[in-house]
Amino acid sequence: MVSAVPLLEINGLRTYFYTLRGIVKAVDNVSLKLEKGETLGIVGESGCGKSTLAWSIIGLVPPPGKIVDGSIIIDGIDITKMSEGEIREKIRWKKVSMIFQGAMNALNPVYKIREQVAEPMILAGYSEHEAYKRVDELLEAVGLTPAVGDRYPHELSGGMKQRVVIAMALTLEPDLVIADEPTTALDVVVQAQILNLLKELQRKKKRSIIIISHDLGAVTELAEKIAVMYAGKIVEFGTAEQVFNNPLHPYTQALIRAIPRLTGPVTKLEYIPGAPPDLRFPPPGCRFAPRCSKVMDICHKEEPPMKELEKGHFVACHLYD
Repeated sequence: MVSAVPLLEINGLRTYFYTLRGIVKAVDNVSLKLEKGETLGIVGESGCGKSTLAWSIIGLVPPPGKIVDGSIIIDGIDITKMSEGEIREKIRWKKVSMIFQGAMNALNPVYKIREQVAEPMILAGYSEHEAYKRVDELLEAVGLTPAVGDRYPHELSGGMKQRVVIAMALTLEPDLVIADEPTTALDVVVQAQILNLLKELQRKKKRSIIIISHDLGAVTELAEKIAVMYAGKIVEFGTAEQVFNNPLHPYTQALIRAIPRLTGPVTKLEYIPGAPPDLRFPPPGCRFAPRCSKVMDICHKEEPPMKELEKGHFVACHLYD
C-alpha cells in the first residue's frame, strides 16, 4: 500500500554552480517522487547532473554550488528551508544517507575501519562500546568479518572498501540510502556482489534506495523505477520495465543500444555521437537536439514539456506532441 506522504518529493529543483567562467546549471528544474520502500535508478552520461542531484538531496552541495530554487521534501520536511545544523541533526544519516562514489577516496587512510564506521553513531549519542558492537554487526551484514574493523583502508580490496562504505551508510538505519556509482572501478564479479547486497538490504529492511549510474543495464537489475537524466534535466521517467522495454526518448533509446550484448551475432558497438552540452550555455529548446538522430525544427526552438504517455511513463520529447 502506497503511503499518503511520499518519502521523497522533489519539485522544480535547480542547483547551480557559480564559477568564474559562468553559472553551471547542473540540475535545472527537476521534479520526482519516491515512495517508501521503492528503489529508483537515475541514469545518464557523466556530467549530466546525477551526482549533483544526490548531493542536493542529502544537503551536501559543495561550494561554489547552491540550491537556488525548488523544494526537497523528505518525509514531509522541506530541507531547503533548514539550516546546515538542522539537516545534520535531523536528516543526514538518520533519514537519508549516502554511499559515496569511489570508495577508494571515501575512507580516511589514517583511521581504522571501526573508528570510521562508528563515527556517525558516536556523534548521534551512542557510547563507544555500543557503537563498536554495532559496527561488528554491520560488517557481518555486508559480508565482512568483524576483524576488518581493525584494519586500515589500504589493507582492503576495492570490493571490501565498497562494502565498508555501504555499512557506514546503514549505521543509523535511514529510510533512504543513495548509492552514487556503487560499482565504479570494480570488476564484474564484485559488481554483481554489490548489486545483490543492495537488493538484499532493500528486500529485508524495506528501505528506499536511489542508485545512480551511467550503466542502464546494471540499474535495471535493482531499480523498480528509472529516471533518465540529460544535461541537468530528467527526459524520461517510468518503471524499469517501461523504460527498458519501451524507451520513448531518443536519448534513452541510444543508451540502450550502446549496452554491449553477450549473446546473438557480433555487431559493431553503437555510441552516441557528439558530447553533452556545456551547462553554462545550454542550447535552446531540447538540450539533446544537437546529438539527436530524430531532431526536428521545433526541437531547436522550444523546450519539450514532460508528458505522461502511459500510466506512470513520462517523457519530454517533441516526437509525442
